[in-house]
Amino acid sequence: MPEHTFRLNGHQVSVDVEDDVRLLWVLRDVLGVTGPKYGCGINVCKACTSHLNGTAFNPCAVPVKDLGPNDEVTTIEGLPATVGRALHPMQEAWLEADVAQCGYCQPGQIMAAVALVRRVAAEGREITDDDLDTIRNICRCGTYPRIRQAIRAASAQM
Repeated sequence: MPEHTFRLNGHQVSVDVEDDVRLLWVLRDVLGVTGPKYGCGINVCKACTSHLNGTAFNPCAVPVKDLGPNDEVTTIEGLPATVGRALHPMQEAWLEADVAQCGYCQPGQIMAAVALVRRVAAEGREITDDDLDTIRNICRCGTYPRIRQAIRAASAQM
């Protein structure tokens, strides 16, 4: 089998899997990283949202062959290290707003929110309701008002 090398949460990793294996299965089944959740496998629900080189992406839609040795994949497990703290400010805001109910979608929600806040900050502006409307992660419990509250709170801390 071909070997694929990339960076995962700050560490270089190599895996021996076929080229067409989706990154979500490499993360979960080969590397044991279970933060990105399997929800649909077709890039719709966004439960697996992670970051690729700092941008939100869905590993269920990316074959491992598309990654190179310098590509950095960050999952919810590696998010706190990006700010050198035990929890990322978005995770802290999630807890303070008591966002999670079942919790299944929360890693993907948080990763999408962090990417959004970073993008808006890079544009030099405050987050708006229109920005919040761009997050398309599905939450079966319907905690969207608390998700929006947490994103706004964290954006002031990031």
